Amino acid sequence: MPANTALNSRVALVTGGSRGIGRAISIALASAGAAVAVNYRQRENEAAEVIAAIERAGGRAIAVRADVSIGNEVKAMFQEVESRLGTIDVLVNNAGTATIVDFADLTEAEFDRTLAVNLKSAFLCTQAALPGMRAKQWGRIVNVSSAAARGPGIVGVHYNASKAGLEGLTRGYAARLAREGITVNAVAPGPIDTEMAGPLKESNVAAKLPVGRLGEAAEVADVVLMLVGNAFITGQTVPVNGGASFI
Repeated sequence: MPANTALNSRVALVTGGSRGIGRAISIALASAGAAVAVNYRQRENEAAEVIAAIERAGGRAIAVRADVSIGNEVKAMFQEVESRLGTIDVLVNNAGTATIVDFADLTEAEFDRTLAVNLKSAFLCTQAALPGMRAKQWGRIVNVSSAAARGPGIVGVHYNASKAGLEGLTRGYAARLAREGITVNAVAPGPIDTEMAGPLKESNVAAKLPVGRLGEAAEVADVVLMLVGNAFITGQTVPVNGGASFI
């Protein structure tokens, strides 16, 4: 691993950590010295690849399967992580879904599913992590939002609502936990070159950005590391969008 040991003795959990932005965050946290639990729901092989990459570099990581939108599965996941690695110090709520649906075709079932995966999961995991963090009087929670929380986006109103709710959840927890040494922040990626970037490339979004390209997952991970390492930033949403907005 690189010489960065800022998170030595810390345990991190990254939901949806087997691919894309979650994969980059898992590797970045491990490179800073954390023992990392990589959560996945279906892609066991991809999660195993992340673990292998971390271990090849000298880090420590485990894969944990759970549907983080279901309370009992979250509870079991935390029990497994704590028994194998220890109490969770850093939680990154990255798990998400982004099915493109026009509002005219949006069903109640798809709306409910999107909010469960993108918003309810962060609530469930945060609630599960807080007892350990409060006991230590130290914790870092980072929620992966989206530019769609404050802009039109291309996925749909269900996605807008889920990510806007996630930012509200971020601020609510931050205000209530700051005096206990626990920070809660969000990052809001814009167009990032991941597996789900197909529609972005088809619409030539990159050419419209001031930087003239899509972002890299590692660039989002860099900001997550910054937030984990800073005890004076809380309740904030940090845009990582190539200049798509300056708010």
